[in-house]
Amino acid sequence: MQERNLSGKVILITGAAGGLGSALCHRFAQAGARIAAMDLDQTKLSALVASLPPGTLAIAGNISDPVICQQAVAQTLNHFGALDGLLNNAGITHRSLLMDTDPSVIRRVMEVNFFGAMQLTHAALPHLIASHGLVAAISSVAGYAPLLGRTGYAASKHALHGFFNSLRTEVEDLGVQVTLVCPSFIATGIAAAAVGGDGASATSSRIAAGGESDPADIARLIFDSIAQGKSLLLPDRTSQLAWWISKLLPGFYARTMTRRVSAEFQKTNGETHP
Repeated sequence: MQERNLSGKVILITGAAGGLGSALCHRFAQAGARIAAMDLDQTKLSALVASLPPGTLAIAGNISDPVICQQAVAQTLNHFGALDGLLNNAGITHRSLLMDTDPSVIRRVMEVNFFGAMQLTHAALPHLIASHGLVAAISSVAGYAPLLGRTGYAASKHALHGFFNSLRTEVEDLGVQVTLVCPSFIATGIAAAAVGGDGASATSSRIAAGGESDPADIARLIFDSIAQGKSLLLPDRTSQLAWWISKLLPGFYARTMTRRVSAEFQKTNGETHP
């Protein structure tokens, strides 16, 4: 398959001011792509755009709002006159056992991670079909395997897989490429920004099983996989091992993951939840 040339292409990237989002903006811009950078944090977004080539578009907005999603696509088209790619990177997480979690927290995670990506993809799709473009979603190991204390996060990422794998069957014959990316732990701000079961900032520390990848390294692998037309990227050793072990030995995987991660939820008196 011929490698896709992304020079001059217009790429809309959500969660652009975060660790991975920023790295993606720089990697695609380095290849000559024209970037529409979208993020909720306007201050960080302005700083990011100042570090990118002239003409980069900053879009401040919350992707959980469907009207904002429509407006983001319209702004991109008005600014560049085209839309060739969408990278659904924005996301939030929680760290809390379900018994300690208000259902509104699960809904909030789903609104951003799944419904935000769905709404923006829906708004962008006619233009991506017209340009024979691409859409990618940053999922996670939690998109195909269980993760203790992240029921809402895992649900949102599993939903991305059902949605984008099904979407691929609808649009690949129309020339639109659909790519799912499933990293394990990345050294970004998502852990520090995690919410707890009450909706406030999480107080437990994240345990990064297998270590954390550098955002720039993951962004480079994402760029390469998209350019090569791949439908799935498992960008690190942990995600690759998790893929096969969770499929071939699901019970073993669940027990091992639980043993490694359960320390996050120890009570201050030394007790843990079962």
